[in-house]
Amino acid sequence: MTLMSLAHYLQIIDRSWKTQDGYKIANFISLRHDHVASVNLHIENPENMVEKFVASPMDELVMYHLKCLHALSQKNPLDAYQYQSTMTQILTKIIQAQKEENWFLPVMYAVCLDLRLLAQKAEKEREGTTDKPGEILEKAAECLMGCFRVCAADNRSSEEDTKRLGMLNLVNQLFKVYFRINKLHLCKPLIRAIESSPFKENFSLSQQVTYKYYVGRQAMFDGDYKSANEYLTYAFENCHKSSTRNKRLILIYLVPVKMLLGFIPNREVLAKYDVIQFWELVEAVTQGNLKMFDELMETHETFFIKCGIYLIVDKLKIIAYRNLFRKVYMILQTHQIPVDALQEALTYLGQSDVDLNETQCIVANLIYEGKIKGYISHQHRKVVVSKQNPFPMLSSMS
Repeated sequence: MTLMSLAHYLQIIDRSWKTQDGYKIANFISLRHDHVASVNLHIENPENMVEKFVASPMDELVMYHLKCLHALSQKNPLDAYQYQSTMTQILTKIIQAQKEENWFLPVMYAVCLDLRLLAQKAEKEREGTTDKPGEILEKAAECLMGCFRVCAADNRSSEEDTKRLGMLNLVNQLFKVYFRINKLHLCKPLIRAIESSPFKENFSLSQQVTYKYYVGRQAMFDGDYKSANEYLTYAFENCHKSSTRNKRLILIYLVPVKMLLGFIPNREVLAKYDVIQFWELVEAVTQGNLKMFDELMETHETFFIKCGIYLIVDKLKIIAYRNLFRKVYMILQTHQIPVDALQEALTYLGQSDVDLNETQCIVANLIYEGKIKGYISHQHRKVVVSKQNPFPMLSSMS
């Protein structure tokens, strides 16, 4: 493949265009295909040769692809991104012109994926400069949205030839951009578009897994933990068993969500997918060991912040409070627990800045969330808990 001639390459493209072989064109227009290594294709000005062998409008797409290859061979990701961006705009016009066809969708997937990856490379190249961070990715998202609008505007009801089948692939690419540049609010209209699509169940399983993963993360950041649990659980259970890395990524968000809902993770599951750093946190929470919890939050601070889950994980402290107060209840063996006793337990475990009023607020929050069954008697400064199951059991996560 490294000795592939330009003429041979162009003939393959032209033949595939005429036979409407979208999958072959997608391969030979992708930056992840073997032809990229062919030095014969690294041409700065391929216009004359392309026009000689490839019919319009495919010729423009190929011409900018070859320019992109040349820029990459010169280790110039910024120029490569610009050429890929132009390719995406040309592609948008091609799929828009194909009124009754969708065979070009595989080409769209390849071009749009390469656009996002090149945008990420170009952003990295500009790190440390005075240029606005995320600007290239934002512009890449605009190009992707152009393709998305064309697909979404196709109102044909036939599953075989509608371009709307390409919507989820583009949504997933856009999610990856928006999460990277921290513009999660832009995900919501895309989610509405997919949820209202009549082809919602017809997208490939791999695309649905990616979609559920990002929608689950969006729900988690919005504080909708039940929805986050539903989406992330679907993603984890339907992710291919050999995709260990992807399963690990899902678990990084699913574990704290499960714990916030009262589920305790299984140690073997955490170890299997290399997220064992959660296990000590699980122990601190289940033991009600607030001192250990604070120390672990500090130890793993970098990891939690990098994953964007620090604030979510920090909310697990409320469950640690519940478990500590349950221990006090079991020691005292009374359904009328003095607030003073709870505060003493907090002070003993390093929470010296929590006074009686704050202790009562913590208890009130636990009662509101259903983690303690009872009420606070402010007159007697006691927590009166139910005689039946005052501390509802937490579930186990298999």
